[in-house]
Amino acid sequence: MPLPQSLRWREGDEEDARSRRKTHSDIDTNTEDVSEARKRSLSRHRRLIDPGTTLPIQYRSVSIDVEEGQRQEQTRGAEARDVIVSKLEHIEWHKLSIVEAQKRFGVDVANGLSAQEAQERVQKYGENKISPLPSPWFWKVFGYFFGGFGSILFVGGILVFISWKPLGDPPAVANLALGIVLIAVFLIQAAFNGWQDWSSSRVMNSITAMLPESSIVLRDGVQTEIDAANIVPGDVIFIKPGNRIPADVRFIEVSSDASIDRAVLTGESKPIKSTVDSTDDNYLETHCIGLQGTHCVSGNALGIVVSTGDETVFGQIAKLTGEPKTGLTTIEKEIIRFVVLIFLIMISWIIILAAVWGGWLHKAHPDWINVPTLIVSCVSVAIAYIPEGLPISVTASLTITANLMRNNKILCKSLKTVETLGAVSVICSDKTGTLTRNKMFVTNWSLGTTAFSIEEAEKEDTLKSGSSGVQQARAIAGLCNAAEFDKESLNLPISERHIFGDATDQAALRFAESIGPTSDLRDACKTIFELAFNSKTKFMSKVFCITGSQAAGICLSPEELAAFNRDKTLVTVKGAPDILLQRCSSIIMPDGKKERLTSEALSEVTKMKNEWSSQGRRVILLARKVLDEDKILPDPNSTEMETFVKNEVQSGLTLVSMLALVDLPRVEIPEVVQTLRGAGIRLFMVTGDFGLTALSIARQCNIVTQNIVHDASALVRFPSPGESTQRPVPSASLLLTGSDLMTLNDYQWEQLCEYPEIVFSRTTPDQKLRIVREFQARDQIVGMTGDGVNDAPALKAADIGISLSSGSDIAIEAADMVLLDSFGAIVEAVRYGRVVFDNLKKIIAYLLPAGSFSEFWPVFTNVVLGLPQILSSFLMIIICCFTDCSAAIVLAYEKPEADVLLRPPRNPKKTRLVNWQLMFHAYAFIGVIETVLSFTMAYWYLERKGIAFKDLWFKFGDIPSHIDPDYYQARLNEASSIYFINLVVMQWFNLMSVRTRHLSIFQHPPILNKETQNVLLFPAIFFSLGIAVIWLYIPALQKTLDTAGPPAVHYFIPMALGFGLLCLDEGRKACVRRWPNGLLAKMAW
Repeated sequence: MPLPQSLRWREGDEEDARSRRKTHSDIDTNTEDVSEARKRSLSRHRRLIDPGTTLPIQYRSVSIDVEEGQRQEQTRGAEARDVIVSKLEHIEWHKLSIVEAQKRFGVDVANGLSAQEAQERVQKYGENKISPLPSPWFWKVFGYFFGGFGSILFVGGILVFISWKPLGDPPAVANLALGIVLIAVFLIQAAFNGWQDWSSSRVMNSITAMLPESSIVLRDGVQTEIDAANIVPGDVIFIKPGNRIPADVRFIEVSSDASIDRAVLTGESKPIKSTVDSTDDNYLETHCIGLQGTHCVSGNALGIVVSTGDETVFGQIAKLTGEPKTGLTTIEKEIIRFVVLIFLIMISWIIILAAVWGGWLHKAHPDWINVPTLIVSCVSVAIAYIPEGLPISVTASLTITANLMRNNKILCKSLKTVETLGAVSVICSDKTGTLTRNKMFVTNWSLGTTAFSIEEAEKEDTLKSGSSGVQQARAIAGLCNAAEFDKESLNLPISERHIFGDATDQAALRFAESIGPTSDLRDACKTIFELAFNSKTKFMSKVFCITGSQAAGICLSPEELAAFNRDKTLVTVKGAPDILLQRCSSIIMPDGKKERLTSEALSEVTKMKNEWSSQGRRVILLARKVLDEDKILPDPNSTEMETFVKNEVQSGLTLVSMLALVDLPRVEIPEVVQTLRGAGIRLFMVTGDFGLTALSIARQCNIVTQNIVHDASALVRFPSPGESTQRPVPSASLLLTGSDLMTLNDYQWEQLCEYPEIVFSRTTPDQKLRIVREFQARDQIVGMTGDGVNDAPALKAADIGISLSSGSDIAIEAADMVLLDSFGAIVEAVRYGRVVFDNLKKIIAYLLPAGSFSEFWPVFTNVVLGLPQILSSFLMIIICCFTDCSAAIVLAYEKPEADVLLRPPRNPKKTRLVNWQLMFHAYAFIGVIETVLSFTMAYWYLERKGIAFKDLWFKFGDIPSHIDPDYYQARLNEASSIYFINLVVMQWFNLMSVRTRHLSIFQHPPILNKETQNVLLFPAIFFSLGIAVIWLYIPALQKTLDTAGPPAVHYFIPMALGFGLLCLDEGRKACVRRWPNGLLAKMAW
């Protein structure tokens, strides 16, 4: 199906970001016969609901920036659309008139469905949910068995079985036992993988249920907020900017600037303008249909739901396309890189051993190592070098982190989110609703050049004075407003009433209502046209026809009222003073009279505005303009009307009042900012608010701490001759406006990105997006927080987008992480993002010394030096798959180290999961110590039993004549068990050592401190001991596996050696802390 031609953005719309797949469908209707009250835009809010009522997490994504390369990812969706095109050809909702659509669904758009009708339709059509996609269970189970290292275990087990029979002559029972253990481990790992997958899915489902979706519908003539799952065909639904359309909707009313982002379905990279009348016979391409999963990016709309759940376009396509595929995450790539490195080392050693055997040993000493023994030795090396505990530990670590995130009310949509958190170096945060509470109220207001505070006005009863000036301020604040009181809360005091609308409109509406009722005023003024607030233009406008003389007396000055008639039109405007003030030519004085706005008055008003802004107030200007009857208005439903209104408000406005609104910072923000600064993360404010207001709030939030604040003039355009490329960090803050950003060159951006404290004010969506990309271009890992429609492009473009659950739908779906409670949770998110990376390093550092290095050398000395294999292949497997594995898993439960938020963020390009420092520590330090001491203990024991080392060196199986062969073999079995138990016990102390990378065990104790303890360490130690002794002391196993019980002293000697190892590592850490720039610090992992 060909895609429609892309539509271009109008000036002022957001720059788009990346795209993700999504879909849905809607209904068509006309605007006539619908009450004017339905034109008002309503907010949507969220509350906790049952998990079953939410849509699957894989569909909670947003499409904002569809580039050519990304369009290829939509191929599957396009193919799926082609399959259902034939079904959609018979749909005619978009071709019906409003009246016909109402008849089809048995609904009156003025009153909506009744509660009883809605309940009956839920029973008939089902809930508005997409059925879960069928799971490819075969491939999932196959992955449980053969994913990770399962295939190596399986192949190793088969080779060992072949070594037993038919190659074994005679068959060695020990090889049979080894093969059985390998296959048993293979099955146990598969079962654990399955359990972990189920556990992780359960955790993610529970997190998803914490972020339900709700919608505003019309039920029994009252606007009602309901769960999206309870929407039914025939519901009349209100749509506002930022809303995600919850079902297929036929528009019956749209504002002039209403546009829908449909890239998730059609591939359009730009939003399309919504209409009431059908624009295309194709159901997917007509503009009068809102499809489920698409987003309203601007304007308001009213529609009738025509399809829900699986019957929507999205529901049908989802069944055909399945879940979207995701690429490898950063940690997955790092783990694969590590495994490939270990695999290459393993293959190299196996080739060397096989070459030595085939080229020399087999010929010189044919009776020393036969083919079955060589196969077992090679399998032993392979199993030894592969860290079998790593995949299980990684999965456990991520599941644990997901649980911790859930407990802190943080929704992470993907593993990439957790990883990226540990590397974030810059966070660009929106102000309103993120740093502040998004609960505004008016503190000051003005008439003429006179300022009033609400407290003084209430004491002096100024608001109730009934003066013409006060009433005109009330009229504009109440009429030029997209908010509306919840009818169910009208009996409550004004300050406690629930209001549908954004925070600014709520504050203005409460101010107007405190002067007098706004409902009568709105009824007397018929809305002709509404121009919604735009983040580019910074104002909203509504056009009215005043039908009552009493309303005209409230809205106008006495001289204007005398010349007013019903053929005249009232244009109201509300917005940013720095945008609208220069367009005003007259001003309303406290007595209600209209006077010319002189330069002196303008200066006074500007001074008042700046003073309020410097106090952290958001200032909005209320203005109006009366159009004479000779002005011919275009059709309100045409695009010409929007252009007409924009032109009219360019000049000739009358300044009625200014309102100063306060939106207090969240209580926890100053501490959060200080913590992030200590973690090496710079937090900048990026807001559309006025500069002085933003700077004041930034100081309250602790974002700006410097006394000196630079502006754009501090950024030099070109470097001076001979200037060093290494510039010092500026000891000042920086305040810039969006217009400043448009004039900066690359050299100025280089200077800007070095400032420790920055406030970006009066920014548009495209400027926010540019800020993110400029920092990214300078190797910064950028987090972006926001909750509005205008934040969505930057949220999507950032390395990690963060939204609050109270934000708009489009912001939530653009974000990678959603904070369900408070912005303060971002500290915990960063903390555990770093812990995941730290704990994986600790797991690897623990597994390598005994699990690969110390197990390889017995095989090597056996083949090359002719020594007996002092550690049997069977006991190698026990260490790799049991004793080490259990302890590695509990390392995933390690608490954050005390300095985790006191060190700079890691650089993903330089800081590797496994680097040379970690390899050196694991092999050259811990590995060498454990190997040498284990060899020493084993051969010392043989020396004491009468078998001298010189009798073993290069003997290739030749037993001295004075030693009985049975005695010789029995002592070798005991020495092998001593080597084994020495490694097991010393690993307990290595386990305690790797818990911290730089801190002492006394600074991060494993017990008796809730902030640092990991009590699971001790059960893991006892488990490893229990597993070890099972194979050493049961007579039947001793005979079959050639093991023996070591003397009791060889449990205590390794403890002393392990304690010495722990003390040695404690000394290394102390040197690292004492000399952070020394040689040991540079070698520290």
